[in-house]
Amino acid sequence: MTEFGLTMFQTDYAIAPAALAEEAEARGFESLFLPEHTHIPASRETPWPGGGDLPKEYWHAYDSFIALAMAASVTKTLRLGTGIALLTERDPILMAKQVATLDHLSGGRVVLGVGAGWNVEEMRNHGVAFVDRWKVLRERLLAMRRIWTDEAAEFHGKFVDFDPIWAYPKPLQPGGPKVLMGAASRWTWRRIAEYADGWMPIYQNPERAAMAPVDYADGIQQTRAAWAEAGRKGEPDFSIFATTPNRRRIEALIEMGFNRVVFGLPAAGADEVLPLLDRYAALGFAING
Repeated sequence: MTEFGLTMFQTDYAIAPAALAEEAEARGFESLFLPEHTHIPASRETPWPGGGDLPKEYWHAYDSFIALAMAASVTKTLRLGTGIALLTERDPILMAKQVATLDHLSGGRVVLGVGAGWNVEEMRNHGVAFVDRWKVLRERLLAMRRIWTDEAAEFHGKFVDFDPIWAYPKPLQPGGPKVLMGAASRWTWRRIAEYADGWMPIYQNPERAAMAPVDYADGIQQTRAAWAEAGRKGEPDFSIFATTPNRRRIEALIEMGFNRVVFGLPAAGADEVLPLLDRYAALGFAING
């Protein structure tokens, strides 16, 4: 059975996180994924990959972990996802603590979507050079996994370096939550096989795609091949992110191998969002039969 989730830029002018989470769970959605940007540099030097002007929700978004904690407090089964968390902008020791705390208090419901980011000036404000972003992400994620699993965790790399530390609670999910990679380049598949647990590309509407097209079927095949070559057990998670409600296209994506479909919602009030939840829930039920 395919799982259906939701994503929205949770902003100071949209439906509140707790209210959205309650409504989502009541309609049978499996998950809620929240994106993040700590800020947007006013210079606006880096063009938005989506094309055109950058939507204002990018600099009005709540902190994703605080918003997800509110969502966790009013739900029992809804999975709590980041889509995506920018590891290039987060201290790994602090983020490991935030993720472990949220997972522990929510009963093991966290799914961690991660990415390196696209805004050169934004990550520069956090002390990370754009050219180093994937090396930084790798070390920070590997260090977080050590913190989640080891009694006295230590890590010694170029970008992350600390002697043995004690950090509790550990995540309720053994080894930490699933980590989904939000990227789609020729290096993505091996990165997933080395230090992630699945792939979460952004859906590109063929009528309005501003970015280079992604071959989703090939990406799934490449991920599985890299996974097997790395000797990983089980099956990678395949989630398609910010999907439009087109049944024919969704069924084609499921046929390719995606096990989770995440519908995109506008950063808007309840009067606009709740009818969309009804529509997406009905579509999900129809597809799953």
